Amino acid sequence: MAKAPQAGGEGPATRPARSAGRPESRLAMIRRARRINRELAEVYPYAHPELDFRNPFELLVATVLSAQTTDLRVNQTTPALFAAYPTPEDMAGADPEKLEEIIRPTGFFRAKAKALLGLSQALRDRFDGEVPGRIEDLVTLPGVGRKTANVVLGNAFGVPGITVDTHFGRLVRRFKWTEQEDPEKVEAEICAIFPKSEWTMLSHRVVFHGRRICHSRKPACGACPIAPLCPAYGEGETDPEKARKLLKYEKGGQPGQRLTPPPDYPGLPAPPLGARTGP
Repeated sequence: MAKAPQAGGEGPATRPARSAGRPESRLAMIRRARRINRELAEVYPYAHPELDFRNPFELLVATVLSAQTTDLRVNQTTPALFAAYPTPEDMAGADPEKLEEIIRPTGFFRAKAKALLGLSQALRDRFDGEVPGRIEDLVTLPGVGRKTANVVLGNAFGVPGITVDTHFGRLVRRFKWTEQEDPEKVEAEICAIFPKSEWTMLSHRVVFHGRRICHSRKPACGACPIAPLCPAYGEGETDPEKARKLLKYEKGGQPGQRLTPPPDYPGLPAPPLGARTGP
């Protein structure tokens, strides 16, 4: 596995390999990208969707709610939501004001409530109360785009897909796998680099890395296990001790985002809404 830079300064072994003034060929980029994926698989063997769900409907709703907020806040909100409206039929008949009040903690609650009512009614009326397992059908639901559809397909139906959220797009550009900004173009270019069987787990690994180590404003380069493979090494803190203080979630000894994480998750569960997290 690629090693993070060690204390004592930067040496040739700690810097990303660079050719002498020659641009990286596409073949070399693909090989480097696939090696990064293998390394991330070793770093995050427990990578998983960070939204709590028990069935496709719950994952669909949670993913819609996750726009412009954290997965943690969604996970803290959905227990009460699904206790009140466990099925599409139940949610389709919800009182809009009551629904808005329940999901208020996730922000943009009026627009999200409208989307949830619309998609639940569509599931009831057009899909017999079942979440469809095709992207062509999912994207016809209110509030559902390709990102949400790929999350549901990959994690509730086992259909491979690349999920281009903010973290994923930021990291794949930082890794120089693509220069695209448009999510659909990013998805297409990344799909061309990796075998289809890797798409869903690749999405989880990259997002995990972006949330824990490769942060937007101050990446923890000095604590990054794939630093030798990253052309953006040095954009963040390179001192190992200082970098370790930037680590988040289980890498920093802090609770994760799920209230009910998978059994192999090495970190702490997130606290429920309103719970005290400090002394």
